[in-house]
Amino acid sequence: MYKILIADDHPLFREAICGVIANGFPGCETLETEDLDSALEIAKEEDDLDLILLDLNMPGMHGLNGLISLRNDSPTIPVVIVSAEQDKQIVLQAITYGAVGFITKSSPREQMTEALQQILNGNVYLPSDIIRSEKPSGSIHRRHDESQIPPEMLSSLTRRQLLVLERMSEGESNKQIAYTLNIAETTVKAHVSAILRKLGVHNRIQAVLCAGNVDFNQYLKR
Repeated sequence: MYKILIADDHPLFREAICGVIANGFPGCETLETEDLDSALEIAKEEDDLDLILLDLNMPGMHGLNGLISLRNDSPTIPVVIVSAEQDKQIVLQAITYGAVGFITKSSPREQMTEALQQILNGNVYLPSDIIRSEKPSGSIHRRHDESQIPPEMLSSLTRRQLLVLERMSEGESNKQIAYTLNIAETTVKAHVSAILRKLGVHNRIQAVLCAGNVDFNQYLKR
């Protein structure tokens, strides 16, 4: 079964997430720590870890710098941010810096279990309610606009590819997209590959970042 490290400085939350893991993944081994330094040490010693659940605000983290340090030191171990943070830009930045998922601490137990299962299956998990939220104004918004997809690139996408990209931008996994659009998951994967190629991006997260401000209704009316 899986071996998961829970790195969080709140004992009650560690206890709660251990309960979620025990109920959802019987037989799973969990390790616990309360600061970044010890998380880095455990990651080096336990090279068979399947997943690290990392709090953004525990001692030593300094925001996303702790994530970057952990990814640099142990690049083969997937890291998921588990945080009370609900700022959309921080969620997307965490994924850009190498996290394979972002779970909010306010998530119901069932949603946490589903998120962990999705991540352990090799997918990226994003909280759809945050991904759908409006972007803040200011410098972050302007920087995001600079990475906006040119209209001609969007026009090169087929209607089905636009629908898939729209679902991707709302944080849905390939499995969820397949269910929503009533198509095979292998078909979704083919569409995602075509989307990345046509938009000139290297991965799913870059596509999501670029598509954040797109008015899909405008292109789907064609």
